[in-house]
Amino acid sequence: MLAPINISMESLNVMTLAPMLIPVVGALLILVIDVIKGGLHKSLYVVLSLLFLAMDFFSLLDASEIFTQNGTVLGMFDVMLIDGLALLAQFIIVIASMLFIPLALTNKRFHEFSYPEFFALFLFMIAGFQFMVATDNLILIFVGLETASLALYTLIAMHNRDKSFEAAVKYFTMGALAAGFFSFGAMVFYALTGSVEINKIALVLAANGYADIGYVLVGVSFLLAAFAFKLSLIPFHTWAPDVYEGSSAPMAGYMSIVPKIAAFVVAMRFFEFLVHSGIVWLDIVLYAFVIITMTVANMWALVQTDVKRMLAYSSISHAGFVMAAILIGTTQANSALFLYWVLFTFTNLGSFSMLWISRQKSLPDHQMSDHSYDKFAGMIKTAPVPAMIMGLFMLSLAGIPPFALFWGKIYLISSAVTSGYTILALIMALNSAIAGYYYLKLIVYMFMKEPVVGASGQIYVANATLALKTIIGIAAVGTIFAFVAINPLLEFITAFVYNSGY
Repeated sequence: MLAPINISMESLNVMTLAPMLIPVVGALLILVIDVIKGGLHKSLYVVLSLLFLAMDFFSLLDASEIFTQNGTVLGMFDVMLIDGLALLAQFIIVIASMLFIPLALTNKRFHEFSYPEFFALFLFMIAGFQFMVATDNLILIFVGLETASLALYTLIAMHNRDKSFEAAVKYFTMGALAAGFFSFGAMVFYALTGSVEINKIALVLAANGYADIGYVLVGVSFLLAAFAFKLSLIPFHTWAPDVYEGSSAPMAGYMSIVPKIAAFVVAMRFFEFLVHSGIVWLDIVLYAFVIITMTVANMWALVQTDVKRMLAYSSISHAGFVMAAILIGTTQANSALFLYWVLFTFTNLGSFSMLWISRQKSLPDHQMSDHSYDKFAGMIKTAPVPAMIMGLFMLSLAGIPPFALFWGKIYLISSAVTSGYTILALIMALNSAIAGYYYLKLIVYMFMKEPVVGASGQIYVANATLALKTIIGIAAVGTIFAFVAINPLLEFITAFVYNSGY
């Protein structure tokens, strides 16, 4: 007769699940409220979403205190993992989400925000990304990835324009390929080591001296392709610019930040031990990914005629730039990745939000697309304040001091030099200079060209409300005054990364 299994709640350490359960409960509550009384104003769902994200944030603060005192915490049969990487990534995910949600309170009525399901799906997506980063179990990473991705496909399609459905289908196709590659790569490593936990996989491979190096390289190839799809690394970026173009501007900005930090953290967990194991092939492939993604994305961005597509290629280039941290694999480089992404969150979400407040439902004859460069010509004369704010975000993305991303670029490049990657550092600096051209191109249009006939200052703020102006203001303040917070932020990040063993 089988003996009963006794599992104490203390041993499960349920606290490790709290940050993920909060948005799930919030999503279910929104759906229940809609069932009980439909047709409520979207502002209620915005406030509820912000409330649950704030609770999520405070639960992360509690978890970070426990981590500071006790180190890495395991829970739920050792599947959940609360360490510095998980906490830093979740802070970025939750803060970016809190900046995104108020952008639903637009002047004009947009289809997706009238549905409570939009906000419920958004909270489910956040929970999925949090599960991704708070574990080293490949199965749970896959579940979190698919939970977040399936919600995100729907959120893109809900924008309800011709290009939105196309964008959702293309993103679904890329996501399906990524899921297939990830599951096959995980299967290879399970067959080799008998485990799906990254730490145990690393121990088993190190113990047998990487005897099955051929199979290891097959597994790495599949997982690398999966991450390349999620991070839009060239040549796996394929339809990423089309997806950004078909999404609403704030959703495009959100996609350039949150899914990528989740993928970066999983990539850091997985490739860290492989990079330090001396597999030369992996170093060469990662080096090629970094250089090709940075350079080719910059070249494509140079020839774009639409600002939104330019920012899409720019985001791909930034992902390639930050991928250098995974290649370098030192504590300084890993800390630089998080610092860069915090600063990028404010700058890029601000840039896309500026496109959102100028969103038009019907285009005038002189405009080729909703965000063509011509639309922004002479903007300093028709709408001086929005022109200056947009110019500020462009200068920051270009890495011009003293704005936010300059410090991220400097620290990441210095980590490459410190680790002996001098040529890589030079290529990164050169790409930053090339990128400056297409950011300055928009500034030239705004400040040095005459307004197109028929353009008025009203179109640049047609969609603006107090909520949108507040979010853009927060992004602008974060971009301008980042230098004040760099040192304490870097100390905080480095302590978390170092104490996690990375």
